Amino acid sequence: MLISPEINGILNEQIGHEFGASLQYVAIAAYFDCEGLPALSKHFYKQALEEREHAMRFVKFVVDADGRIEIPAIPAPKSKFTSADEAVSLSLNWEMSVSKQINGIMDLAIKGNDHMTKNFLEWFVSEQLEEVSSMDTLLKMVRRAGENGLLFVENYLARSDHGGAGSKDNDA
Repeated sequence: MLISPEINGILNEQIGHEFGASLQYVAIAAYFDCEGLPALSKHFYKQALEEREHAMRFVKFVVDADGRIEIPAIPAPKSKFTSADEAVSLSLNWEMSVSKQINGIMDLAIKGNDHMTKNFLEWFVSEQLEEVSSMDTLLKMVRRAGENGLLFVENYLARSDHGGAGSKDNDA
């Protein structure tokens, strides 16, 4: 095994967190779908796919490092929201938690002189900056618009090429 059992275990936990994020974003997308907000819904369905891709990156790394995959049980996502603000706030909080988790794994890799894992995680460190920034921008827009002004947010998301506030796809 090219990674320590400790790193293997924490990476398996992260796989669960990433799949959990994907499910949470599906639940948020469905909420916006039911509320008749298709651009917000599309944005969160896209986020759900990105989180699944993140989980699969971790799976591939662990397999390539001759580790063992043990995906933990994933708690059910929150599916009832009272407002767009609540749903987007949950997303921002989730991204901030994931950033802390990635940083914790990075700290462990550095402490253990695990250069392969450190190198692998560098992409996620940069990605989390983009994810937090994007969600923070979206939350600010939702708050500025208020519940009665969500069509302004919808219009922005629908007109933008990248499908989301501050999305990394803007660079493409």
